[in-house]
Amino acid sequence: MTGVLAFIPSPSSGTFDLGPLTLHMYGVTLLLGIAACIWLTGKRWVSWGGDWDLVFRVALWGVIAGVVGARLYHDITSWNQDSTIHQHWWGFAAVWDGGLGIWGAIPFGVLAGAWVVHRSGNSIPLMMDAVAPGLLLAQGIGRWGNYWNQELYGKPTSLPWGLKIDPAHRVAGYEGYATFHPTFLYEFTWDLIGVGLLLWIDRRFTLRRPALFALYVIWYTTFRTYEEVLRIDPSNHFAGMRVNFWVSLAVWVLAVAFFIWWQFFHARSSDQPAPRPRPVPTGPRMAVPKGRVR
Repeated sequence: MTGVLAFIPSPSSGTFDLGPLTLHMYGVTLLLGIAACIWLTGKRWVSWGGDWDLVFRVALWGVIAGVVGARLYHDITSWNQDSTIHQHWWGFAAVWDGGLGIWGAIPFGVLAGAWVVHRSGNSIPLMMDAVAPGLLLAQGIGRWGNYWNQELYGKPTSLPWGLKIDPAHRVAGYEGYATFHPTFLYEFTWDLIGVGLLLWIDRRFTLRRPALFALYVIWYTTFRTYEEVLRIDPSNHFAGMRVNFWVSLAVWVLAVAFFIWWQFFHARSSDQPAPRPRPVPTGPRMAVPKGRVR
């Protein structure tokens, strides 16, 4: 495909060398996404009466578990498709080369975060709704890592916003095409719109926690199911469709069913959960001299 007049260029490299230090932009975008999620979640949690300490603890354990789950899912589902897994003995853990499955990240991260919240005595459903917009924001930012790695793009296109891919990064069978659908940009835009929509819904309506988390899952999987039709990177298939297409569709169905049942048919509680304030340390009282404070 040579007649494309306008396109989005790809970076020549996914790394930057700062002296002895090499920055992998895939990892940088993940860190930026995590920071954005912590910031937005913390602002929401504190505005509800919670404290930052719990948000940081949830983030720490949630991120660790999420990365483990994301890489585990990728290794299991892409063992025969991703050659980087087999290049070194540590290839199964080389997250800087790409290869993180959101389907493993969210369940592992949520379970770890729920354990921390439970131990603190706070409401797990409330924290799930606090973090939902932040997770979507993090996923959108993290997609820019695929841009830096020139990976996970869509089918060939001649549209003016087509993404130009270097020959070395083109999927086998598509070497004769130069520009492809920038699925990273599509998902980034969709996720940002979703963040604004979730925040608006949470302010406008009274939802039974964690209904907002269910809406986050519904919003994400709605586009992800379509995105899997566009993508051409190597993948296992079932019934003629990519495995992640079926995973996304199944998660969408479950999330919709849960939201409808939980919001409209499950017995309502009269009290909405609220964050527990952080205990104030107790100790000997300091003697205060009598007199006017100056």
